[in-house]
Amino acid sequence: MVEQILKVDELPMGARPRPAGFTSVGAGDDERRIAFLQAPAGGKGAALPGLVWLGGFKSDMRSTKASALLAWAEEHGRSALALDYSGHGESSGSFEEGTIGRWFEEALAVFRAQTRGPQIVLGSSMGGWIALLLARALAKAGEQSRLHGLVLIAPAVDFTAHMWEGFSAKVRRTIETEGKWLRPSQYSPEPYPITRQLIEEGKSHLLLGGTIRTHAPVHILQGMQDPDVPWKRATMLIEHLAGDPAVLTLVKGGDHRLSRKEDLQRLFAAIEAMD
Repeated sequence: MVEQILKVDELPMGARPRPAGFTSVGAGDDERRIAFLQAPAGGKGAALPGLVWLGGFKSDMRSTKASALLAWAEEHGRSALALDYSGHGESSGSFEEGTIGRWFEEALAVFRAQTRGPQIVLGSSMGGWIALLLARALAKAGEQSRLHGLVLIAPAVDFTAHMWEGFSAKVRRTIETEGKWLRPSQYSPEPYPITRQLIEEGKSHLLLGGTIRTHAPVHILQGMQDPDVPWKRATMLIEHLAGDPAVLTLVKGGDHRLSRKEDLQRLFAAIEAMD
């Protein structure tokens, strides 16, 4: 569930390096400096819903799709925001201290501090889970009008539970006794840590045990060749979204990233269909 990181000299056409802004989340010893990137609204695009990008596990706000989204938003004059969770990219904090609840708290705080009016939230992989938690929090606070729609790319909902179920007895013992396991990654030469805290805390945010309400339309883009989030999990998620309009697009040759040119066009089309 790691996103491909894009180098500056590989930015999509029309994109440019952007200076990061920062906002503080938490207090005292728990304070984190969270980095974000923004594209400003202008012209006719200013009347359209803004866009908020929530990346995946070990991804950052300068990843392929986030960079392409910011460039597309700027080209169309509409506001867009992408952020780094703590322990990711340009934000402060240790990755190993990260949990779903911690990263969700940061996403919600930046959403409220840096956006105004209705937004389309785009969640990739783990970001899809966090996007659904954000939708629930906004509805609970009576702010469901702030969410115009959700576009979820290979949403890794409840992935901590799915990972744990798939781990061997040996890996589980390592996590339980040593506090973490270094998981090899096909996306990076370096393994990434799966901590006991990540697994345990994730249990507090599981969504697939009942109906999920977003109070906004949802469009899921899912590759059928995805080795990390099997496409049948996307159909399972659709079944749990019984109370809201939901569309599932299965991409026959698509992988987990869905960052090819044709995949990005599907992403932009999904956004425009919600305007």
